[in-house]
Order: sequence, then C-alpha cells, then structure tokens
Amino acid sequence: MFGFVKVEDGTVVVANRIFETRLYNDLLTSEEMKATPISKAGLFDMPEFVKDGILDVKLILGRFIEHFHEIYSDSTDKFIEEDGRKCFLVYLRPIINGVGNYYIEARTRNNRRMDVVIDYLGKRYVIELKIWHGKKYNEDGEKQLSDYLDSYKLKTGYMLTFSFNKNKESGIKTVQYEDKTLIEAVV
Repeated sequence: MFGFVKVEDGTVVVANRIFETRLYNDLLTSEEMKATPISKAGLFDMPEFVKDGILDVKLILGRFIEHFHEIYSDSTDKFIEEDGRKCFLVYLRPIINGVGNYYIEARTRNNRRMDVVIDYLGKRYVIELKIWHGKKYNEDGEKQLSDYLDSYKLKTGYMLTFSFNKNKESGIKTVQYEDKTLIEAVV
C-alpha cells in the first residue's frame, strides 16, 4: 500500500535502498534487539574501541569473536550469512551510534555491493562478511574485498568469516594482498 516492498522474480523485496536502510535500522534498534546479549556486549565494550578519534575495527572484530563464542557456541540453529550480518551489526551499532554510521550492501562506482561500510569521524572502513566454504572461496573473498578497497582508495580492509568447521582456527590474522592489508577474523 505504501510502496515499501515490491515483487521481483516472484519474491517480495524492499522497493528501494532508502526504505531498506530505514527498515533495517528500525529492526536493529528495536527494544528486542537492544535486549540481546550481543548488543549489550557491544554497549559494554564501546569505550575501548576509539583511540585518538580512530575506530579500532580490528579490536571490534576480536571482541565480537569472543562474545559470539560465549553467547552462541551452543546454538544449533541453522545459520545463514544474513544472520551473521545482523548479529555483527547489532554488536556494532551501540559502538558507533551517534558518532558514526554504517551502510549495508553499499554500492561501489561500478555497481558492486559491499557487505558493510562504516563511516566514523570522516574515516571509512569496509567489512566483507562471509561464511566459510573453503580456501578458494576465502581467496575469492580477499580479491572481492581488495576490489572494494580500490573503489574507495583504501589500503586496509576487514573480512569477517563465520566458519562452522569443527577444526576451525578462530581468531584474527593479517594478510597482505597485493598492496592491501586485510584483517581477517574467523568466528
């Protein structure tokens, strides 16, 4: 009735980016989401993440990994990439709220969609979210992130990968990819 959604290829989708952003923000700022343990953890950790006006995304990812394992390690629910993004943004929102902003699936000049872009005190951070599907898929994600960084003329990017392998190595590592520094976090 209001034009918020439309049917595209037999599926209901949000009609435009403005509506999508507003609806997503309304969901993430709902009282139900604010009451989640991951949101409370982000609010509690907030003072640690800004040093000299610079957002420490590497530390944010590290703490997110810790909290995610504490809160969701026993979960047996089916998990999809959208759930990971929502969980990460619920954690991130109280950290940047009022000072910074984030964009979901922002478009580059050549119309490619990035997962999360954060603007914080005039500095931009690009975060690619993935589910682990093997080394080749991860390498493709690194290339994709590097291309996104080129779009913004950035040299550092972040990749958050959700892995459900029993033998995974959770944590953060730094990868040099061409002339870029990629901070890769595995949950």
